[in-house]
Amino acid sequence: MQKLIRITTVPSSLRTLLKGQLNFMRSHFNILGVSSSGDALLEVEQNEQIATQAIEMTRTITPIKDSIALIRLFFLFRSVKPHIVHSHTPKAGLLSMIAAKLAGVKHRVHTVAGMPLLVETGTKRKLLNFVEKLTYTCATHVLPNSNGLKSIILEYKFCDDKKLKVIGNGSSNGIDTSHYNPDLVSEKTKNQLREELNITKDDFVFIFIGRVVSDKGINELVEAFNELSKVKKKTKLLLVGPSENHLDPLKEQTEKIIKTNPHILAVGNQKDIRPFVCVSDVLTFPSYREGFPNVVLQCSAMNLPCVVSDINGCNEIISHHQNGIIVPTKSSEKLKNAMLHLIDNPSEKDKMALNARSNIQNKYEQQYVWEEILKFYKSL
Repeated sequence: MQKLIRITTVPSSLRTLLKGQLNFMRSHFNILGVSSSGDALLEVEQNEQIATQAIEMTRTITPIKDSIALIRLFFLFRSVKPHIVHSHTPKAGLLSMIAAKLAGVKHRVHTVAGMPLLVETGTKRKLLNFVEKLTYTCATHVLPNSNGLKSIILEYKFCDDKKLKVIGNGSSNGIDTSHYNPDLVSEKTKNQLREELNITKDDFVFIFIGRVVSDKGINELVEAFNELSKVKKKTKLLLVGPSENHLDPLKEQTEKIIKTNPHILAVGNQKDIRPFVCVSDVLTFPSYREGFPNVVLQCSAMNLPCVVSDINGCNEIISHHQNGIIVPTKSSEKLKNAMLHLIDNPSEKDKMALNARSNIQNKYEQQYVWEEILKFYKSL
């Protein structure tokens, strides 16, 4: 059986972004999962039933640690002799594509699921442009997980079109709609959660799921909701996800509003988001940049209309006023207006909700995405 190495920078990405896919692929390949060490890597080994290898990598620019990781990857690839090395996330992509090329790996695949460089400027932007181009140069195949990302890659001339391929309709892993199904969450569970969070059935609940950082549009979302909650008293904003103040801190004013506005409920990271989605009415996701956002797929599969920013990925999943509303990035005013529109027009909101799940089932069902990735592997 041919050997396939899948690699991410941190193990939580391997566990979450590729959940189920690694187990599916092990029927066709001898798979090794590579990432930094951590409990999540042990979970991958157990849940996906594959071998794993810890190689420490960082998400920031750390030349000495990066050099050590590059050397370790090179010797790993030389020893294992994989048919394919397939990377996700920027740092793992850079290091593994260089190491795989030096080690003589024939098929070097990198999935692009977002570009942090798009929000950078100046010297840092130039450095990140160089790093992106170097990653793609060392890869034999580049898989942007949305058509919008493919267009950006071509616009900035990071690589030739012949290296690029979007799998299926987009997405790195698809969505298991049998899991993200609102019918699986009981009324008892929903009522218990509402009671815990002090949410009444009359409340209109907006939810954000993801890293609670500036890059995800949290400053604009909190500002928009803070103004909205002054005129719409029966509203709540759920913030579900971890903060990363060491990497992308929020504005001081935003932090203050989150702490002082009783209508904003920051519940941190949650292993199962489904109950939180089921007590919500609308997903608000005003991110500055994405590849193909899983959160929008997940919430849509659970019949939630989505207010999203007009960026690649989001504007491919959401059709304006069909299954959600698309707003400009970094505009708290337009975001607030969209949120108000959905509160004031319940029949339109309900119509969007009806369209949301069927769109995901038709285009992004997980089994279909896995089969398309397997088809790509077998073509190599």
